[in-house]
Amino acid sequence: MDSVLPNGRKLPVDFALQHPQDYLDAVSFLIPALLRLTDVSKEEVISVGIDFTSCSVLPITEDGTPLCLLNEFSDNPHSYVKLWKHHGAQPQADIVNRVAKERGEKWLAAMGGKVSSEWAIPKLLEMFDNAPEVYRSTYKYLEAGDWLIYKLTGHLASSLASAGFRFCYTEEDGYPSPEFFGACREGFENCADKFVNDVILTESKAGELSAFGASLTGLSVGTAVSAMQIDGQCGLRGSGIHEEGRIALIVGTSVCVILLSKSGVNVDGICGMVKDGICTGYYGYEAGQCCVGDLFGWFINECVPSSYNEEAERRGISVHQVLRERASKLRPGESGLIALDWWNGNRSVLDDNDLSGLIIGLSVTTRTEEIYRALLEASAFGLRVIIEKLESSGIEIKDIVASGGIAHKDPFFMQIYADITNKEIKICESRQAAALSSAICAAVAAGEEKSGFSDFSEAVERLAHVPNLSYKPSPENVALYDKLYDEYKALHDEFGRGGNDIMKRLKQLKRLSKQL
Repeated sequence: MDSVLPNGRKLPVDFALQHPQDYLDAVSFLIPALLRLTDVSKEEVISVGIDFTSCSVLPITEDGTPLCLLNEFSDNPHSYVKLWKHHGAQPQADIVNRVAKERGEKWLAAMGGKVSSEWAIPKLLEMFDNAPEVYRSTYKYLEAGDWLIYKLTGHLASSLASAGFRFCYTEEDGYPSPEFFGACREGFENCADKFVNDVILTESKAGELSAFGASLTGLSVGTAVSAMQIDGQCGLRGSGIHEEGRIALIVGTSVCVILLSKSGVNVDGICGMVKDGICTGYYGYEAGQCCVGDLFGWFINECVPSSYNEEAERRGISVHQVLRERASKLRPGESGLIALDWWNGNRSVLDDNDLSGLIIGLSVTTRTEEIYRALLEASAFGLRVIIEKLESSGIEIKDIVASGGIAHKDPFFMQIYADITNKEIKICESRQAAALSSAICAAVAAGEEKSGFSDFSEAVERLAHVPNLSYKPSPENVALYDKLYDEYKALHDEFGRGGNDIMKRLKQLKRLSKQL
């Protein structure tokens, strides 16, 4: 992801793009390299599974060429992949949500009552508004993961996860109606013609490697390829979850909260609820926070004094470890700080990317590790908001299984999560839960004769093992954090629910100043 286009043109505010050639280059390099390193022959590979960041969408021509590869569009930012963290479509998301509410669109409730600016429809409307020539030339607008599978197999399809969670598709009614799209913007009525019509179950076979796909990967023609998995949702199967009532918590750059239920309940502020969208036979729920690992990366890069880096270098450890050691000596509330963790907006439950971060309680005696701990706590408070919303909507939560880099590397962080949520948090055995989940999907897509697995439950049971490490809440810390959480919630509602819109006003001023 770059801040400039290949021609050197600087990207507008809130843009986050990627070049689709990166994905083909990665596949053509990594898979052959993996075969060499593991001494596995291509004949031994029975299937390929792909998980992908989402919503990461791109426009293509009828022959599957991304528009950014065409000379006439190479300097147009709307022709590239718009990553999940692209937030330039917030004005369009506001229009989509207003019109959907005015019209009483029934699909909106399943999307949590709001469509995020990260999702596909606002991004396509952003293109329609700002790059009509790109819009007119777009044959299909699809998830980059679905596009990659199309390139590998020649079969153009969308997984139900992509269509349901990111394009507002329902199995009953399909995509939203032309009347709805036309009400959003005149001339936008037929935009759904640019969406992929063949929607397949997420737990299904998408196709087989074509001659091109085989040449790209170094695998055999005819090798099975499973439907695209959304990377955050992949943590569920990789954590050994194939039943309802258990949260899969994926902690990394962002946080994803994924769970299954036999019943479909509309929950305000989540990312979506899709029948069969994650596991067939269940309603899949997704919520999350869009800035966690990114937040601590920002803090390390921009806010840590040189003395901390010098200590880390002298001791041969990371700066994170230095900060953890110092922050762990503090009691909950000792710093006098509290923060709102919205450095990249809020995904759940406010679903507003015009919100921004906040720290209250700073003084001339505030130390770096106190701010670091306050940011860790803010992230956990944000998770608690999501959990409480799910539970208050009648969804049972039995336990939490965490995966991702932070879950495995940072015991201090995970203990804070357990204390603030007052939930036992188990750690997934696999350090690559998303990759394991993709492998599970690939195995089932290959068929029982080749893989030995008759269904997903059996594959999950045999391949994803029960966690043996967990963090249990400390009653003393829980009591202190309950008091801090009351303060977090007061700030959360004041700045996030319209009590004080200063964050939005500042964001608008920032946009205006960049245009001058």
